[in-house]
Amino acid sequence: MIKVAIAGATGYTGGELIRILLNHPEVELKWLTSTTLAGESVSAVHRDLIGDCNLRFTEETGEPDVLFLALGHGLSREFLANNKIPAGCKVIDLGNDFRLDNKIGDKEFVYGMSELFHDKIASSHYVANPGCFATAITLALAPLASAGLINDEVHIHAITGSTGAGKGLSASSHFSYRDNNISIYKPFTHQHLGEIRQTMEVLSGGASPVINFVPLRGDFPRGILASIYTKVSKKVSADAVRELYLSAYESSPFVHLSAGTVSLKEVVNTNKALLQVERHGDNIHITSVIDNLIKGASGQAVQNMNLMLGMREDTALRLKGSAF
Repeated sequence: MIKVAIAGATGYTGGELIRILLNHPEVELKWLTSTTLAGESVSAVHRDLIGDCNLRFTEETGEPDVLFLALGHGLSREFLANNKIPAGCKVIDLGNDFRLDNKIGDKEFVYGMSELFHDKIASSHYVANPGCFATAITLALAPLASAGLINDEVHIHAITGSTGAGKGLSASSHFSYRDNNISIYKPFTHQHLGEIRQTMEVLSGGASPVINFVPLRGDFPRGILASIYTKVSKKVSADAVRELYLSAYESSPFVHLSAGTVSLKEVVNTNKALLQVERHGDNIHITSVIDNLIKGASGQAVQNMNLMLGMREDTALRLKGSAF
């Protein structure tokens, strides 16, 4: 059995990792760390795990084969600098510390967009898990970028659930503000833009296009819906674009092209990314939907672990969605 530790196991992404890994046939959850709740029962914090998990939080990370860092953004570097990691331990960081600046000491992190960098992830000991918006948007644009078809500005409006802001309470995540309300935040400046541009450059072999990204806060807990469009030559037919997407993701167990409208209901509580692609005049329009906590965070992290350990990448990730 693969011994696993989760640093920062009390938050939303830590909780999702626990839920998934409890049902992983090759994993033994051993160390779930918290600096403030050491000694507390895991099920006292993650109440849905009553009867499923008898572990308690600890301050120790032990001797794991795999270490997930589910810490706040900016804390993973500090953790690795202050803690000795066992030789051979594989590290998957769910924060933003290594997505752009990917080195610390002798450790070099691979960007963990599972479908796009499969082989690099499989041969790496250190993986930087992508951001949630970056996952939804990059998967939507990757086939066009790889084919050299993005030659104009990209326009994106994307809405996310309140869990995207993390577990800590803020004015904009408070129920009284969020319920029956939608608002724009960080227009054109969102922190995930850097990693999106970086991946576009890798895939296209050239400079990233101008990406106009306007994020929105939604009045629901989980999920991301991204509406994306860019001008593509009319010489490229709608059928040709559809075939491009089908070919790009034909081997993926989780990314699927839909002929009809996609919505959050089809992906929440799953590791799926559903895409719908249409031509409207000069524009190709892509709708992309994911669960921000699973495909956008913990599910993709487990998918990366599976790749790193040579297992089927969908192990423990065939999750039941909630259609109603």
